[in-house]
Amino acid sequence: MRVDPHDRIGCPGGLDLADPDLYGAGDPHAVWRRLRRWDPVRWQPVGNTSGFWAVTRHADAGAVLTDHARFTSTGGVMLNMLGRPEPAQNQQFAATDPPRHALIRGPLQRQMSTRAVARHAPAIRSSVRAMLRPAAGVFDFADLTASLPLAFLGPLMGIPAADWPDLARWVSMSVAEHDPDVMVPDGPAATLDRGHRELFAYLLNLVLDHRRHPRGDLVDVLAAMPLRAGAVVANCYSLLLGGSAAIPHVPRATVAELVRTGRYADWAGRPERIEQAVEEALRFTSPAGHFMRLATRDTILGGTPIAAGDAVVVWLGSANRDESVFPDADTLDLDRHPNRHLAFGDGRHYCLGAAVARLTLRIFFTELFATFASFELAGDVERVRSTWLGGIKRMPLVGRPR
Repeated sequence: MRVDPHDRIGCPGGLDLADPDLYGAGDPHAVWRRLRRWDPVRWQPVGNTSGFWAVTRHADAGAVLTDHARFTSTGGVMLNMLGRPEPAQNQQFAATDPPRHALIRGPLQRQMSTRAVARHAPAIRSSVRAMLRPAAGVFDFADLTASLPLAFLGPLMGIPAADWPDLARWVSMSVAEHDPDVMVPDGPAATLDRGHRELFAYLLNLVLDHRRHPRGDLVDVLAAMPLRAGAVVANCYSLLLGGSAAIPHVPRATVAELVRTGRYADWAGRPERIEQAVEEALRFTSPAGHFMRLATRDTILGGTPIAAGDAVVVWLGSANRDESVFPDADTLDLDRHPNRHLAFGDGRHYCLGAAVARLTLRIFFTELFATFASFELAGDVERVRSTWLGGIKRMPLVGRPR
């Protein structure tokens, strides 16, 4: 029998971690802070018949993400798949456990290593410089960074620049289906389904085109695997989603905090710390808000019994502010060391695109700091209404070029 978490001293009553308003207009960090202290593995009902265990401490999060024998990825890895069958089970690397997981991921990993992606640095830098060049006076920093994923997805997957606006919208529909900017009139479920349909149709055409005209990129690597066409498309979808949805929100939330605290000049004046800057930005922003797993058997996590089949949701944004691991965790600290954040997950499912994401962010921050001496907010910052995507969708700034 589960204990009602509202009976625990200090835990906020009526809390709903599945409510996208908590992340779009509320303060999830204040909630997570209390949960880490009072109820770090908390049962969250969803409707009358469903729910999940919310995991908010760093150690428990790491245990879930690394122990695939107890916590499987095959039932879906995002909360919007709760109670829905995972169509890509054992076909998509994100929804597959070892040893099969390595068979799909391995060939892709060789193309996504730090050394392999370094050859894309000149193209990424050129794209970033073009992105920053028009920015002057008052502009929306969210709009400016919206095309950042294309800087690396273009060369990695052969995606044309002209297709990016549509792709970006469909990606948003797939990860932020509750956000009014992308929601269709029939509601979140219809938005999610349409986003998935549009993306899969586009990616199927992309795969077919690559089979006719190979380009030596990641799509060709997938197309050469002994996978059915639907599985190739599902893995392309995972690459696209992981790379495009979260990365633009790292510079947005980082710059917003640097402007708020008056520390932009400090960061910009220390280019030798760019690698540390990127790691701290990833920890602080944690744009991929959560990962879900299903318990494979009855088990114990953080002293709490969990039944076989229960959904377990790791809140990365909370784990990355765990006071027991990160002193002064709510401060964006350029000198933080060590910095074992979980922004890219952990274990066998550690983000496949981590190397190219780090490279892109290093280039972006380097060019941003070299281009702008300072910023000021020119209006309200608006956050995305999503349980998965922790990010900013509008951010008017005034920039002073160097």
